[in-house]
Amino acid sequence: MKEKNGLYIHIPFCKSKCVYCGFYSTVNQKDVDKYVSFLIKEMALRCREANGEPIKTVYFGGGTPSVLQTPQLQQIINFAKKCFSFEEDMEMTIEGNPEQLTADYCRNLKTLGFNRISIGIQSFHDEILQFLGRKHSAKEALKAVENAHNAGFENISIDLIYGVNERNNERWQKELDTAFHLPIKHFSAYALTVEENSLLYRRIHQHKTVEPDEDLASIQYNILSESVENSPFAQYEVSNFAMKGWESKHNSAYWHRVPYIGLGASAHSYDGQHRQWNAPNLSGYFTQIEEGKTYYERETLTDIDQHNEFVLLGLRTRNGINLREMEKLFGHERTDALLKYFESEVENNLYQLKDNRLRLTPQGLWHADGITSGAFLTNSVDV
Repeated sequence: MKEKNGLYIHIPFCKSKCVYCGFYSTVNQKDVDKYVSFLIKEMALRCREANGEPIKTVYFGGGTPSVLQTPQLQQIINFAKKCFSFEEDMEMTIEGNPEQLTADYCRNLKTLGFNRISIGIQSFHDEILQFLGRKHSAKEALKAVENAHNAGFENISIDLIYGVNERNNERWQKELDTAFHLPIKHFSAYALTVEENSLLYRRIHQHKTVEPDEDLASIQYNILSESVENSPFAQYEVSNFAMKGWESKHNSAYWHRVPYIGLGASAHSYDGQHRQWNAPNLSGYFTQIEEGKTYYERETLTDIDQHNEFVLLGLRTRNGINLREMEKLFGHERTDALLKYFESEVENNLYQLKDNRLRLTPQGLWHADGITSGAFLTNSVDV
């Protein structure tokens, strides 16, 4: 079993539910203190999983971790430091919503040891924020970045969403220009998608709104790609962009299949051979931890599973797949089969083969899901 190099801590609480969100979260915050105590109980059960190796990245995700008060975050961090060995220069990220990131709160986060902050802005236009169900204004979004910057955060990331029917292409370009002039080092941009258990899904099926326009999303992705070419940022994954040297270490570890420990309700973990996931809601999570039952489900990855993950995760990044590494891990025949698939099934403008690396072009990254699914092996395939 490989050592764990990442620690993910899931905070499932939100002030309200955004229309597009399909992740597990709850707006009922009466159990926040109880949840913190159970996170600590789970940590105590799992201290040994890191095998004494230092944790290189910590990520508080959600939900909305910034709904936690400073003392609650302090409890979690203090116990984590007792449980695990942390690298001195590790990356420690917290996600936050603009309306919660006051000047005082940002200073407190810095004091707690966070050195990276990811702000869920999504848009700089009030009309679009209202459609998405966000509780902050465009003005508050800009203020949150300013507060984080003034608190000493050099590593600031923001999230944006494109492909929203209410936003035309000119407005999207203006939003990108706004982002590029902020004191940020990283941003993520996601196409609006319809998750089956989201409010947006229900509203579409109740005929209260219409589905996102895929053609609009494709055009706005192209605007994004072209704008990034003329900015200080570079695309390093389908949805992630950074100035050189400021790529997210935690998320990059996921794409390179580095093992990590996931704590909290619905959190996932990976050890190189297995993927496991905790109970998907608070009640199940509390019951399993309290009763000392097995608090997770586990899947053993087959050779084919590992091959498909290697292809999927590699092709999502601008570095692509190192063909020498693939041959070492999965053999010459599978590597050759992948190349033949690209030569026969994938348009030339969607990929490049250079220096023993297979990469998707920016346009290819837009089609990454379809391209990679065609490259997957199935259990009935003998390669």
